[in-house]
Amino acid sequence: MSRSGPGESKRVRLSPDERRLQLITLGAEMLAERALQDISVDDIAKEAGISRGLLFHYFASVGEFHEAIARHVSAEFLTATAPDRSLGLFDMLRDSVERYVDYVEDNRAAYHAILRGPSSYNPGMVTYVNESRSAIAELVLAELSIPPDDPDLPRLTLALRGWIAFVEETILTWMSEKPIPRVQLIDLLVESLPALALSPALAAALRD
Repeated sequence: MSRSGPGESKRVRLSPDERRLQLITLGAEMLAERALQDISVDDIAKEAGISRGLLFHYFASVGEFHEAIARHVSAEFLTATAPDRSLGLFDMLRDSVERYVDYVEDNRAAYHAILRGPSSYNPGMVTYVNESRSAIAELVLAELSIPPDDPDLPRLTLALRGWIAFVEETILTWMSEKPIPRVQLIDLLVESLPALALSPALAAALRD
């Protein structure tokens, strides 16, 4: 009977869905140190303790695998900011921002790699990150209950997209320099959205 030697990965029996998720998660973790297109099938297979060929049982191509990684990371962004509708509007915003910062602190290297590293230039990653930003803006708009024919809607949507970019850049800078305490960072991010609201009524709603 053969035994795994020191440093060798031991194959663990997983269901197809569990194995697929494992491979995607391993790929997402590797984004912390390399570009999406540089994530090696051989390295993933070795880390998972499977053969290289088995990976292609779950993904038709390397491109499909990379796309699945990008989609997974995008979904994590959305989960990190999902609103708690049991809270009031302002508290809901603060709670979402706090959990977003928590997510970044827990995934610092990968977050930086996705937004500023080599992977940020990958067309697939750009698409999914942009979709995440749009989804966050749509979530905020939905909570504000803005009628689709409201004349201020286009300007508010633009302001929200700008706010999301502000949040990303501010968090990245804060993570590298920590010029202010975390609670002040949260205050800054939360209070900046009402300041960008172009309608006094919307600003008041966010502050209440």
